[in-house]
Amino acid sequence: MKVVETSLPGCVVIEPVVFGDERGFFFETWNAERYGRHGLPTAFVQSNVSSSARGVLRGLHYQWPNPQGKLVSVLEGEVYDVAVDIRHGSPTFGQWAAVMLSAGNKRQFWIPEGFAHGFAVVSERAVFNYLCTAVYDKAADAGVRWDDPAIGIDWPVTAPQLSAKDAVAPLLADVAPERLPTYTP
Repeated sequence: MKVVETSLPGCVVIEPVVFGDERGFFFETWNAERYGRHGLPTAFVQSNVSSSARGVLRGLHYQWPNPQGKLVSVLEGEVYDVAVDIRHGSPTFGQWAAVMLSAGNKRQFWIPEGFAHGFAVVSERAVFNYLCTAVYDKAADAGVRWDDPAIGIDWPVTAPQLSAKDAVAPLLADVAPERLPTYTP
């Protein structure tokens, strides 16, 4: 596997080694020993799958307290996947990194704890897979507005379909510091 750094320290793209022939393909989606050698998590406690249509935008989500790290990938279709550093005091606070994830490129994106996450579906439909380092905690569930001008994400959709919760998410500047993860060097 190849691990590709992004502009956000800790957020990495994983490109698996794919073995294929006329019958199809095979690749590892996670291997504790191999991922651990790259500083990636070796234990996940929850796995989620979502399905969305073209133009759906999910995010920007995070949990605090009880943060989740997420190893994400696409099983069908294609998405524009984004991580935003929301760690109070971080030198990259408010900055974002994005990657195209698709069933075709088989990439994974590791989003560590302390980052908000979201994606926009650019194919007709996408089936999205999440491996999480902590279980979902409704009381800790939080979000930041997808189109926050201070963050300035260059989304590939202009009028996305949003959930009611995502449509009213606050700007990052309006989130109280105690509701944000804290940066620890």
